[in-house]
Formats: sequence, C-alpha cells, structure tokens
Amino acid sequence: MSSLTGSVILRTALRRNLGAMTGGTVLMGLYQAGETAFPIALGLIVEHTMRDRTLGSLGLSIAALLVIITTVSLSWRFGMRILQKANVTEAHRWRVEVAACGLQPVARDADLRSGEVLTIATEDADQTADIIEVVPLLVSSLVAVLISAVALGLASVWLGLLVIVGTVAILTTLSVLSRRIGAGTREQQARVARAGAKVADLITGLRPLHGFGGNAAAFLSYRKVSGEARHQSIVVARANGAYAGAALGLNAILAAVVTLAAGWLAFQGQITIGQLVMAVGLAQFIIEPLKLFSEMPKYVMVARASADRMALVLAAPPVMTPGRDRPAPGGDLEVDCVRHGALRKLKFRVAPGEFVAIAAYEPRAAADLAAVLSLRVPPGAYEGVVRIGGRAVADLSVEAVREHLLVNPYDGEIFAGTLRSNIDPSGRGRLVPEAVAASMLTDVVALHAEGLDHGVRDRGANLSGGQRQRLSLARALAADTDVLVLHDPTTAVDAVTEQLIARGIADLRRGRTTVVITSSPAFLDAADRVLVLDGGMVTAEGAHRDLLAADEHYRQAVTR
Repeated sequence: MSSLTGSVILRTALRRNLGAMTGGTVLMGLYQAGETAFPIALGLIVEHTMRDRTLGSLGLSIAALLVIITTVSLSWRFGMRILQKANVTEAHRWRVEVAACGLQPVARDADLRSGEVLTIATEDADQTADIIEVVPLLVSSLVAVLISAVALGLASVWLGLLVIVGTVAILTTLSVLSRRIGAGTREQQARVARAGAKVADLITGLRPLHGFGGNAAAFLSYRKVSGEARHQSIVVARANGAYAGAALGLNAILAAVVTLAAGWLAFQGQITIGQLVMAVGLAQFIIEPLKLFSEMPKYVMVARASADRMALVLAAPPVMTPGRDRPAPGGDLEVDCVRHGALRKLKFRVAPGEFVAIAAYEPRAAADLAAVLSLRVPPGAYEGVVRIGGRAVADLSVEAVREHLLVNPYDGEIFAGTLRSNIDPSGRGRLVPEAVAASMLTDVVALHAEGLDHGVRDRGANLSGGQRQRLSLARALAADTDVLVLHDPTTAVDAVTEQLIARGIADLRRGRTTVVITSSPAFLDAADRVLVLDGGMVTAEGAHRDLLAADEHYRQAVTR
C-alpha cells in the first residue's frame, strides 16, 4: 500500500459509495429543482392570473405549489438520509482500517504516536468521509444554478448570462481562498494531533511525574504544544471567516445585481410583471445554492487534507513481511545468537512445559529481550533468530505468533469496562477463576459486591498500582497460550503477595512453557531453572538456590 495517497483514498471512498451517491444526487437534484421551481411557478401564476382571474386557475396554482413543496420536502428527507448513512458507514470503514494499522505490532512505521493515530482514526476519518456528501451537494447546487440561469435566460438573455458569468467569477475568487484553507487545515490537524499525543503521554506518565516533581515542566511542555495548535486553529478560523464572508458578500452582490437588472428590464418593458416576480424570487433563492456551491471547494480541500493524513498511516511501508508458517506443537522457545540493543549474541532454549526465570542484571537488556519476543522489534531489525515450536519467527504470521506466544509487559494497559472484561476481553476464556486466584486478584474481587463485574475506569484510574498489575497478570494467565513471557509482573506488589503469586503461576502453568524476566527471589525460587543475563548474554544458569550458594554476584543482585 506504499502508493496509497490522499487522492487514492478519496477516489476509493467515492467508488465504494457510487450507488448511494447516485441515488442521493438524484434526490438532492430533485430537491434543488423543486426549490428553483417555486419562484418560477410564482411568476407563472402571477402571469396566468392576470389573464385568467378565476377560482379554478387559483386552485390549480395552489395545487401546483403543494406538489412542489411536497417534492422539496420528501426529496430532501430521503436524499440526506441516503447520503448521511453512506457517510457514516464510510467513516467507520476508514476508522477500522486506520485502527487496524495502528494496532499492528510490527507491520507499520508511520512515525506517529498513539495520540496522533487516534486523531487520524476519528476526526480525519470523519472529514474524509464527508466527500460522500460533498459531491452530491455540489452537483445538486450546480443543477439549481443552471436551472435558474436557463429560466432567467428565457425571460432575458442578459439575465441568464449575468448569472453564469457571476457564478464563474465567484468560484474563481473563492478557489484561491480554498487552497489557503486546505494548507492551513493540514497544519492545524498535525498540530492538534501532536497536542493529543502529548496529552496521552502525560496521562500515561502521570504517576512518575508526581514522583520526581516533573509536573510543572510537563505542563509547560504541553502548554507550548497546545498553544501552537491554538494559534494554527485561529489562523484557519480567520481564513474560514474570510472565505465565508467573501462567499456571502459576492453571492449577495450577484443577487442584488440580478434583481436590479430585472427591475430595469421590467421598467423598460422588455420583461413582463410575471417574469419580474420570477426574477426577483430566483435572485433571492439563488443565494442559498450559490453559497452551498461556493463552499464545496473548501470542504473538498479539508477532506483532501484529512485523507493525506490517513495515508501517513495506511501507506506506511511494512517493516517486515510476515510469513505464512505456523509453529509446530510443543511450545518450546529458542533465542539463537540474538544481538539487539543491550543484547550480545544471546542464546538460550526453553523446553516445552519448562518454567524458566531470567535474572537480567541490566534493566535495558530485560526490556530489549521483551521487545524482541513481543515482536515490537521485527526480525529484520536484529541479528540472530527467535524460534517458536522450531520455526523462525520471521517465517510465521503475526497471528500465528500471537496464538502461541504472549508477552505481558510490566506496564500492561488497563481498559475502561469491568474486571471481567479486562481479564477476558473475548468472553470465551476458560481459566478466568484460576487466573484470578493465581494472580492474587481475589481480594480485589471480594471487595466489591459486583465481583468480577465491578467497573474499571479508563487506564484503571480507580485501582492501585498493584491492583492494575495483578489485573494485567490475570489477563495474561487467562489467555492460556503455549508460551507465556512475563516481564517484571510483580514490581508493585508486596513480598508476601509476590510469593503467593509466584507459586500460583507455577501451579497454573505446569506443563506449559513459561518465562519470567525478573529479579524477584520468589519467582527465581519457583522456577525450574534460572538464566543469568549479564552483559547482554547468558553467563550462568541453574537452580536459584544453587546459584545463591555458588555466585556472590548473583546473590548480591537478587537478594533483598
């Protein structure tokens, strides 16, 4: 999808909704034709009534007006219903596509933070889909202008030419302003997205900021980014105001000129009174379709700017091409001479069903190992090979890796919902009670009458740090994958609870491959085998108690 651009996205949206747009265009064109027909009908009624003053002709005239009004009402109602349904549906499609790309762990690299991707998946998707309504409204407005020009031209060629020439002049003037709005809108969207990303980062790091007193600096940083977004929004608002004012003023001038010209022609006897009534009515009516017609270029530029931003995510080149193989049954994990970041030719193998703890002396090495195993770092970005079930990760699809290997980070996200929905998002988990017990989340469940259905706020705002960590751990255990990797799962938990959790995980995961990257003595003691990661490579291995007795460095590093 590297050739995907904003123009391609807009064309795709138009092509997918061609049927709805055709129906909507016909109905909206009928609406505008009916609106245009109203002053024309009034003029004809006046003309006819002056010649035939009878109740029958009056009743016929009223019936004709009722037909026009009914047509206008129904065509608008059903036309906008069709177009808005297509608009909302198309916006949903793009939101799903952008979200899918943003959620891919290894497939995209758009140099955008999560807050920016969120803005693109919401505001930009909506504004791009607006093209579904813009084009039919543009066509229907053109229909109204053309009918008005033809009707006035039948009364007087000069009046028809005046409408056509005036419309072209207005659109030419406004097209210059619309290009300026499009450029300003692109910059505004980028700055608003950066401000949203800054907010997301600050919310995520709020507790650490409180810890070292960085609140003021963080606030000033956000204030600067937000101020830039506000300034650009004011620039765009001014441009929009100038555009709207120019459009309204030029349209009013054209309507006034048409009215005065019609009055002069009637005074000279070149048009009849009925034609004068029609011309004055059309001059007043034409302001609305002209306003709509003249605003369409602005909406097109905004939709194009939003589509260009969506292309940043959708067209980003893949950082790896996933294979199609699947791991062989068994659940073994092998890291073969991996070099990445702080890792130096790291090599080890975890047999199927084994519980291995990795004691990493350097936090950076632990984080790099977790990133490699979780596919946040694609296979092409590091030396060496990671194998699952005897198959290299590079040869596996992301879905296959996710089915067999789960890496639970120390800062796992907590979502708004309930305890149950956080533990078992799919609602099909078989080990929810066992996972709750093993993670020692039972006390949290028992605190609330709703139990597992107790509400959880966004990011777990109503839970303590330890409760959030245990909730994330319960979710990982409930997934029941062949290979489970836990990175510092109990850093916010007291020692007694940590001991119980370590035993619970060992019991629950018995016969399933489990790797815990940790310096916790409880987990190191519960593991079948401990690997010591020092200097980016395995320097020692064995049972925790044997290493305590034989390795002074190990004893100092893990004893607390």
